[in-house]
Amino acid sequence: MANNVHELRPKASDSEKITINLGYVDLGHIDLLVQEGFYSNRTDFIRTAIRNQLDRHNDAVRKSVERHQLDLGLRHFSRQDLEAAQAAGEMLHIQVLGLASIASDVTAELAKQTIGSLHVLGTLHASAAVKEALKDRMR
Repeated sequence: MANNVHELRPKASDSEKITINLGYVDLGHIDLLVQEGFYSNRTDFIRTAIRNQLDRHNDAVRKSVERHQLDLGLRHFSRQDLEAAQAAGEMLHIQVLGLASIASDVTAELAKQTIGSLHVLGTLHASAAVKEALKDRMR
């Protein structure tokens, strides 16, 4: 039964597409491993290799996340969150490792008035206008 268990591909909203360039020989090695049944396809090999490297460096990553005080995972900021910060006279300093999401109904002006800095290691989902308004506050 265990041979029939397969990891599901992440949903499109749970992953980010990247492009890499590989040398012909490296790509040939990957294709050989796929052909021999070690991996189901090239993507399976690359995901496995990345996860192995992340596991290998887990302690260093954990310490760095703590040192930089990063929010880990998904962090969503609604219009209400930003309006509450504005009402309190606070500026948000957003630091996320994973996905930072700013609601689509947040205006560029509200974002500028309430977000003092933005540091995202991973992906930022926000409107083009909000990204443009905050570009000088992003690292």
